[in-house]
Amino acid sequence: MTHPVAPSLLLLLLLLLQIPSSLSAVPAHPAYADPASCTVASSSLDQDPLREAEYGGAARRILDITHAYREDMPAWESDEPLGRFVWLLKTMANGSIANFSEMKLPVHSGTHVDAPGHVFQHYFEAGFDVDTLDLHVLNGPALLLDVPRDKNITAEVMESLHIPRGVHRVLFRTLNTDRQLMLKKEFDSSYVGFMKDGAQWLVDNTDIKLVGVDYLSVAAFDDLIPSHLVFLKSREIILVEGLNLENVKPGIYSLHCLPLRLRGAEGSPIRCILIK
Repeated sequence: MTHPVAPSLLLLLLLLLQIPSSLSAVPAHPAYADPASCTVASSSLDQDPLREAEYGGAARRILDITHAYREDMPAWESDEPLGRFVWLLKTMANGSIANFSEMKLPVHSGTHVDAPGHVFQHYFEAGFDVDTLDLHVLNGPALLLDVPRDKNITAEVMESLHIPRGVHRVLFRTLNTDRQLMLKKEFDSSYVGFMKDGAQWLVDNTDIKLVGVDYLSVAAFDDLIPSHLVFLKSREIILVEGLNLENVKPGIYSLHCLPLRLRGAEGSPIRCILIK
């Protein structure tokens, strides 16, 4: 007499028959000292890691405007890219009970924030580091706008933008985004940024307390320190640099930026999102 096979048992048998005798290998995590010597089984996972830039549906969208850290991203005033910044000190592939990595990178790399001590020694010595930045300023309604593509941000440009009083956070999208400068390996000193007179116009004629830009510095290379001094002198304005503003429409968003609590540091990597 024959017995019918239970559906659950039949499914298990089918799954067992599909398991390959040997698993194909793919390159391992880049933090390995020798990626070629450590591999993971590609068929042991049912999907690849998701790296989204946008989350949610039509009713509520979250846009990640932070650049992912990459070894080939630009480094300040360098023809060479950032390079390796994560190392595995302990690895399960070599018998450790867990993977344990170490990170080392300049605090003004990628999407980051400046503290007043970045350009003022007396603020640096007094302890005005990134851990003292006001989270109320770093989180709240923000205006994303496009600026003219043929010049740096001067007083004339600022006046032409007609930013109304009462706007406290503005993200400036420039030619830097069009040129995809943050995706290049080498530093480009021709990036668009604020000139000193543009920074002064903003301070004197607006209520802006957070300035966000789309390259490694808020200030144009030719007016680098003067513009920073204008912005950071009062300790009331926070500078967020290296934002990823590609494919984000101009308009009003809810901005949320959180730097690391690095005591004594004048800059920090920062994660920034927009909620629409």
